Amino acid sequence: MHYPNGKKVTVNAAKPSVTSGTIYSNRGMTLEEDINETNDYYKNTNRAIIHKKPTPVQIVQVDYPKRSAAVIKEAYFKQASTTDYNGIFKGKYIDFEAKETKNKTSFPLSNIHQHQIDHMKQVVDHGAICFLLIRFSVLQETYYYPAENLFSHWQKQLNGGRKSIPLDTVKKEGYIIPIQFHARVDYLSVIEKYYI
Repeated sequence: MHYPNGKKVTVNAAKPSVTSGTIYSNRGMTLEEDINETNDYYKNTNRAIIHKKPTPVQIVQVDYPKRSAAVIKEAYFKQASTTDYNGIFKGKYIDFEAKETKNKTSFPLSNIHQHQIDHMKQVVDHGAICFLLIRFSVLQETYYYPAENLFSHWQKQLNGGRKSIPLDTVKKEGYIIPIQFHARVDYLSVIEKYYI
């Protein structure tokens, strides 16, 4: 696949590696899986409608060894993606990005891109609720982090400042989301409590 910058990216469909009975496939996907399950729960209980945004892809080459086994050989991202999720809750538009880090002391700003910041600013300017869900995977802690707070840290790093947000700052400026059974990442409870 080619990202919008024209660079080719090779996608390997590697089999899960197994060492001493532990499966290491899909590590780093746990936050996304938890959010998707939470969003299904929200939809099934008629609490909100939140969807994962599809990534727009232009397929260039497909091999058809047989009709039921088509294989995409080459594809390009049509445009840079914005954020991961959007939807509606109690008449309010919601837009957010989900990020997971193995870092124990800070959230690296390199996980975010300028086009995502630009998109989030536009969403906020139109009065929507916009935020990051940040999971510190080693600590197993997930935080709701308002986009408005992210913008100031982003600007500071562009001016030569720190290139990460310290965990203490995330705790101070954000809201911890305890893991629950049905709504694994119940971010709507934070929105309900502080924004609606």
